[in-house]
Amino acid sequence: MSSSKSTGTAPARGVGGVSGVEVPFTLSATPARVVVLVVLFLLGALVGVAGALLQGGWFPGGLLLALLAAAGLFHGGARLTGARSGALAPAAGWLVAVILLTTSRPEGDFVFGAGVGSYLFLLGGMAVAVMCATLGLSQQPPASTARLGK
Repeated sequence: MSSSKSTGTAPARGVGGVSGVEVPFTLSATPARVVVLVVLFLLGALVGVAGALLQGGWFPGGLLLALLAAAGLFHGGARLTGARSGALAPAAGWLVAVILLTTSRPEGDFVFGAGVGSYLFLLGGMAVAVMCATLGLSQQPPASTARLGK
């Protein structure tokens, strides 16, 4: 096990119980990784604020553009980090910004109106975040263990 920590990989069981397959650690909390996740969180908040303003300003096109920007950031974060945390960090920032913008101020001002576009932005953004965090990040097994006939 000590040799696994020094190389940054851990032994795992392959297809059919074959051992000895090396799987890289992608969840280690290095300072660089924490910085990347914090930056992704802040970018998610920025995309949430920009999307909230854009979707209300140019209704059908602005809504699509805001959701595409969110999807691009969530998927890009997942690809950048190679883990689900890369999609969850900007999604959390997006959600915090959007939730804070839905609350009304004491003066009665608010960013989101009670309309179809606002609800589509909220629900669509959450659906995009879930899709980007759960789809497309599974790693393929090595070619030697992928064939069952060997």
